[in-house]
Amino acid sequence: MTDQTLTLVVNGSAHAVKCDPETPLLYILRNDLSLKGARYGCGQGQCGACTVLVDGKAVQSCNAPVSDFAGKSITTIEGLGTAEVPHPLQQAFIDEQAAQCGYCVTGIVMSAKALLDVNPKPTRAEITAALRDNLCRCGTHARIIRAVERAAAAMAA
Repeated sequence: MTDQTLTLVVNGSAHAVKCDPETPLLYILRNDLSLKGARYGCGQGQCGACTVLVDGKAVQSCNAPVSDFAGKSITTIEGLGTAEVPHPLQQAFIDEQAAQCGYCVTGIVMSAKALLDVNPKPTRAEITAALRDNLCRCGTHARIIRAVERAAAAMAA
């Protein structure tokens, strides 16, 4: 297919990108926009390392064509907080030491953000269900759940 110019709204800013419309969104985010937070894991939408928010919903970006996202609001981990002022979710993950290697954590944070945006007081079961498409091979699941619970409490305060 021939390249097209698409406009993507990422972290509140419009970006014109020239690409094959079938290119996975993840590749555009990482290679064209230099947003390295979403990561390539499995390439099949099964591990969640590539999760971003699209119109507030968690979406795995590794196998979704960029053309599906033209005109939609895309939020990556870079669009949450900063090193100086982290988002409450990011701070909770730091406080709970919920990341061991850190590879999966950005996708998990984005899935948790999607949950907390629609359900600010989730139960443990609801948190687990919301994160079911995110894999962590380091075994920090208990700390991840505690971090989401901590963030929910902080955001409610």
